[in-house]
Amino acid sequence: MNSMESGNKSTTKDLINLRARIRHSAAHVMADAIQRLFPEAKFGVGPPTDDGFYYDLELDRALTPNDLDQIESLMREIIAANHSFIYTEHTRSQIRSLHKDQPYKLELIEGLSDSTALSTYTHGTFTDLCQGPHVDSTGKIPAIKLLSIAGAYWRGDENRPMLQRIYGTAFETPKALKIYLQRIAEAEKRDHRKLGQDLNLFMFDPIAPASPFFLPKGTIVYQLLMDFVRKLYLEYEYQEVITPQIYLSDLWKRSGHYDNYRENMYFITADDREMGVKPMNCPAHALIYASQLHSYRELPLRIADFGRLHRFERSGVTHGLTRVRSFAQDDAHIFCTPEQIHDEVRKFIEMLLESYKVFDFDEPRVMLSLRPQKRVGSDSIWDTAETALRSVLEDSDLSYEAVEGEGAFYGPKIDFFVPDAIGREWQLGTVQLDFSLPESFNLEYIGQDGSSKRPVVIHRAMLGAIERFMGILIEHYGGAFPLWLAPIQGTIIPITDRNVAYASEIRNILIKEGLRIDVDTRNERMNLKIREAQLQKIPYMLVIGDRETLEKTIAVRTRNNGNLGTMSIEQLGLLLRTEVISGHQTNTS
Repeated sequence: MNSMESGNKSTTKDLINLRARIRHSAAHVMADAIQRLFPEAKFGVGPPTDDGFYYDLELDRALTPNDLDQIESLMREIIAANHSFIYTEHTRSQIRSLHKDQPYKLELIEGLSDSTALSTYTHGTFTDLCQGPHVDSTGKIPAIKLLSIAGAYWRGDENRPMLQRIYGTAFETPKALKIYLQRIAEAEKRDHRKLGQDLNLFMFDPIAPASPFFLPKGTIVYQLLMDFVRKLYLEYEYQEVITPQIYLSDLWKRSGHYDNYRENMYFITADDREMGVKPMNCPAHALIYASQLHSYRELPLRIADFGRLHRFERSGVTHGLTRVRSFAQDDAHIFCTPEQIHDEVRKFIEMLLESYKVFDFDEPRVMLSLRPQKRVGSDSIWDTAETALRSVLEDSDLSYEAVEGEGAFYGPKIDFFVPDAIGREWQLGTVQLDFSLPESFNLEYIGQDGSSKRPVVIHRAMLGAIERFMGILIEHYGGAFPLWLAPIQGTIIPITDRNVAYASEIRNILIKEGLRIDVDTRNERMNLKIREAQLQKIPYMLVIGDRETLEKTIAVRTRNNGNLGTMSIEQLGLLLRTEVISGHQTNTS
């Protein structure tokens, strides 16, 4: 299949634009309702978002859920009144006068260039600084719901005032809103931050902001994910390296990070010299490549690195495991000739799609991002690179959307957006062509004609940050990992103290077979132990009573209340090993 058919693209784009207009209009209606209820409110910005809208405001007291109910009720009255949205252009003095009691709006006005059209939209008696677009009238907002209240620094600057932000959503039909709200409710049940705590997977402490501590069970899952990738690396001929975490700032100046990424990095001073903690592995891999002379016969050279990275993310955007400051990626860089780009990208996509099936993800949405206006490299190089990526996608029979101007400054890229179990989309894999890094580090190889040539660098990640991917997986599975990923695959529940010795015997046998089994020896009722094991999402509960002890068997239950009956130790071991293998066939030889 080639790129997404124009009819589907047009329909999707039309729906996105309609929702944006509805949500932008709903934000104005919400501000109108707030102003009627709280005339003293000072307003910031109120844009539409991918899932709804929000408005920031300053108020002398904290808003409550009861306030949200009142605001939403008044919004419905305003919508029912069907006020038209009226666009008006103004001079700078006129618009200042209109917003003379709104300091945040005045600041926004002052920040606009002289060439920017200054305009407002009015519905009923409410007027707001805005360039639109909106629906025709308030009555064209079919379905709304206010969701929550949060804090937000003005203009995202933690040195500016903290405002209150009201989040809401709006859709083109009540049915679409209902589906969204059901998805939100399901997402709350699957929230990895809560499940991570309930299942004893990880923790956070203010002493290390936005940097997770993985507990023993979480560490098992983390290591299993890296082992999964490492076995793919063996199959696809990657070489893993370990690189330093701190480098003299000279390296970051050479790579361009110092000028373009410095605000997201951590720096220290040692021996009176400035050093930077690495946010990315690519400069280190360039040093490894440059340390030896390479021939075209040695390429492609695939270098993989699970090195820990550190990036300064503002506290307002960090979120559980999915946005952290300390993490590791399944990061790799492929150094190859221009002629090898097609095959290398094709092999990577093959590996990526193979891995996503193991995690029960549906087919990803694929985006090809093409040359931006600001870029390095000649047009002929970009032509070659873009043609190679298009060719790979078409040979792979993948539908994709090509987007002009969204490529990295150093080359085009392909991104993969994966839907989870409840339909949310996550950007996971990426493959990017880079012509800048070889220039910056003077990387060369000896070509077939004996002359020195520049390699191309392919940046690629399959799962992305392991922390983020683990957070996504927790929510995708609702904490109920498949057997191969479950930190505890089975818990043995002896009914009485008389059964503990046999329970320990079973555990030792299964552990020697490579299974992760524990024994619950607490002095509690069997039903309580089973229930707690289910809450811990343990796949198998293995109950041992006097009869099982005498007959050398095990009563087997699953976390979904399935009763599999009585088995021998050999039968149980075969059952578990078979499920582990079938659950991650890509991870086995």
